[in-house]
Amino acid sequence: MAYFLQAQKPPSQLPEPRQILVVLDLNGTLLYRPNKRQPTKFIERPHAKDFMDYCLDTFTVAIWSSARPDNVNHMVAQLLTPEQRAKCVVVWARDKFGLDQADYDGRVQCYKRLSRIWADPEIQKSHPDADQGGRWDQSNTVLVDDSLEKARSEPCNLLEIPDFVGLAGEPPHVLPQVHDYLNNLCRQSDISQFVRQNRFMLDPSYKLQGDAD
Repeated sequence: MAYFLQAQKPPSQLPEPRQILVVLDLNGTLLYRPNKRQPTKFIERPHAKDFMDYCLDTFTVAIWSSARPDNVNHMVAQLLTPEQRAKCVVVWARDKFGLDQADYDGRVQCYKRLSRIWADPEIQKSHPDADQGGRWDQSNTVLVDDSLEKARSEPCNLLEIPDFVGLAGEPPHVLPQVHDYLNNLCRQSDISQFVRQNRFMLDPSYKLQGDAD
């Protein structure tokens, strides 16, 4: 398969950072809904809003969730201002997985095939060099998600983070470490090649500047 043949090549670094496409999951990644009977109440992962501010100011951002559109709109409304939402290239929900009605209504495993992202004309228009033939592809796209299974089709473009369930004692500084890793990805000539050899790993001793020892 061409995808894996490309990902197996050795990674190399660019002299300067470049624009990348960051595809973000919502539930379990940036926030958590503790009670389905209260569909508009969420617990935010620590640093979620600061992380989103940074991503929207620095990268090209798409949101893709397997939740239904109404739930996605509620989650996005908690995390982003209307002006920030407008900066997202797309906000995709369950209706963007190509599911038939039975699977859409059921509890089936959804797969985030990045080929769907790359095939979308509106998303491709957001590439900074689109007018010169520049395209989003495996070399410049990363999916931030809490599920390895959802990324089965393009596993070398996944930045997998621990599932967030809103409990005390969960690692507090996950998103700042994702922030640092994304900054590193900006300097890679091919994200899939780098991720294959350098998976994102949480540092349990990570401290933010100013944290007490």
